[in-house]
Amino acid sequence: MFSPRTPLIQRGLRLLGAVLLSGAAIGAAAQTAPPIRVGVIAPLSGPSADFGVPMLNGIQLAVAEINAAGGYLGRPLELLVKDDAANPEQGRKAADELAAQQVMAMIAFCNTGVAAKSLDVFQEHKIPLIIPCATGTQLTARYPAPESYIFRTSAKDAIQSRFVIDDIVKRGWTKVAVFADATPYGESGLKDVAAALASHQLSPVYVARFPLGVKDVTAELKAARDAGANAVFSYSLGPESVAIAQGRQALGWKVPQVGAWALSFPAYVDVAKEAADNTLMAQTFIVEQRGNERRAAFLNGYMRKYKLKSVPAAIPAAQAYDSTYLLLYGMFGVRGSLSGPALKASLENLRTVYYGAVATYDRPFSSSDKDAFTANMLLLGTVKGGVVTYAYPEDVKRNVFAQRKL
Repeated sequence: MFSPRTPLIQRGLRLLGAVLLSGAAIGAAAQTAPPIRVGVIAPLSGPSADFGVPMLNGIQLAVAEINAAGGYLGRPLELLVKDDAANPEQGRKAADELAAQQVMAMIAFCNTGVAAKSLDVFQEHKIPLIIPCATGTQLTARYPAPESYIFRTSAKDAIQSRFVIDDIVKRGWTKVAVFADATPYGESGLKDVAAALASHQLSPVYVARFPLGVKDVTAELKAARDAGANAVFSYSLGPESVAIAQGRQALGWKVPQVGAWALSFPAYVDVAKEAADNTLMAQTFIVEQRGNERRAAFLNGYMRKYKLKSVPAAIPAAQAYDSTYLLLYGMFGVRGSLSGPALKASLENLRTVYYGAVATYDRPFSSSDKDAFTANMLLLGTVKGGVVTYAYPEDVKRNVFAQRKL
């Protein structure tokens, strides 16, 4: 019935669909029912396009596989895509437009500030939103969890910051300087790093704030050095972290640079070059080793579809890919009319385990928790020769087994 080349996930979806609808009915539904509209908002241009485009690519790859397997009970998924250009006002306009087009659900946002500007659109219209990229802790805390339509599959900053701080404190790096950009992402990250340090009865020895686009932070680095810092925690999305890394190199200041997942993006690693070596960062997905079968299938499918030899910014791509399948599993869990409230309730009570590219999603959401990631699922990455790899060799074996939420 299935060729050996048919992805396992497609086999599963076809079997799941067959339980709910006969083959003949699927064919009839495909001819008579309209497609399921899913909105997508991402920074496809501007300063965050290096991870916004991979996010969209991950969604499109999943949708292509889903539609090839019959879609949702014979109805294909149709993506309505908007570019927010990392601009909160443009993102809000896109959210309003997609809500007016009555999308069933949304997979959206890479930037914390852009997402924060639009959350009330989804809440007021009762449109489930899955955030596969933006990590600001406050995004899934805006509304009381039982009422919230805001779900997330990226690791929020609070757990990333705590994870990294816990590790560097064990290494003896307890005098931390924090360099955070002047955006909602940087503001949120600074608060989370300070809270993580406070859990060890520590506080930052120096804090630097700077605007997007800054190219020289030499004065701030000298001040951090004079304050006795033995680690620099940077909270920015790429170019500004490059300025920090290259500034440290120019000063000959050999302290580690650490941070959240954005320090694995090409805008940092590829541009900072050797200045990025030995950077440490929280990761949900490291591609140096293919790991398990479904991770390898995702990477191979992604490279084949987009004619690439590697997967740059793999984390937003993989998390968006998994988000799309979780949305579909939520649809399959609805009994009766497919509405926003029904889909929300189904996502909160997923009964089928989804074996994803990033993780094993066994009840990833609930009415009291809209974040799919917990700290136990994180890995520590490091940069070696322009490649993000495992900071701890033992994690290579651990990463073969996709982590589950605790």
